[in-house]
Amino acid sequence: MSESFVEVNGIKICYEIKGEGEPLFLVHGFGAKKEVWVGQFEPLSKHFKVIRFDNRGAGKSDRPNQPYTMEMFADDLAGLMDALNIPKAHIVGWSLGGMIVQKFLILYPEKVKKAVLINTLPSWPADKSGLEMYKNSQIESYHARLKDPVGTFFEKAKMGFSRQFLKMMREDPKKVFHGLFSAEDLIKESTINPSTPQDIINQTHALGNYNVLEDLSKVKTPTLIICADKDRQTPKVMNEKIHEKIPNSELVVIKGAGHDSPKERAPEINEHIIKFLKN
Repeated sequence: MSESFVEVNGIKICYEIKGEGEPLFLVHGFGAKKEVWVGQFEPLSKHFKVIRFDNRGAGKSDRPNQPYTMEMFADDLAGLMDALNIPKAHIVGWSLGGMIVQKFLILYPEKVKKAVLINTLPSWPADKSGLEMYKNSQIESYHARLKDPVGTFFEKAKMGFSRQFLKMMREDPKKVFHGLFSAEDLIKESTINPSTPQDIINQTHALGNYNVLEDLSKVKTPTLIICADKDRQTPKVMNEKIHEKIPNSELVVIKGAGHDSPKERAPEINEHIIKFLKN
């Protein structure tokens, strides 16, 4: 398994492919990169041809210094599909990735077989002060991580994982969960190619102008929405709104988990994804 690069919309996109079968693209979230799919990449590759990639402004993809939009992210995914000669695929998006996928469903419905949205939002709150706070907290985390990667990881983990899971990670950072990753692995990964303050500013721009709520009723693609009942970043109620709007959609609520449920509850979430895409 090795990384490859392809030119899309004037920038280089870094991607990895694993497995055989129907193509399945994984779209990551804000300030993340393709490795955030550590709970899904390997397990799903036993059933599908899985493609994970770095969005513009993330990981090893190019990071043009300009304000990004959801349309840009969606166009990059369409361009990547064209470059790989994949006319139609399943698309899975988590958090910001789920927002990109919603935009993609509106702009490129012909390219999607089935979609899965995980812990996401249909719009960003109209109050822009929250956006500024979010941006600043992400930039603060970047600087904090340079000084203390372990402390910063566990501080951020409070928002994403359940208390019980966090406790297990703290007590034994080498403990391997689901045969896939340890806290040590996640901490190390968080220090490699992180989003810089400039990347964070550019990504934030896409959030501030995002609202697809009224367009979702036009989506005809079969869509699975997975949310976590303890998610404080993309609350269950917002995912329920997406479910209400998309006619051909199903909703699954992961009990007792937060925003990082694709890692903490990887086997459960993978099972839902596989079942939905295979039916």
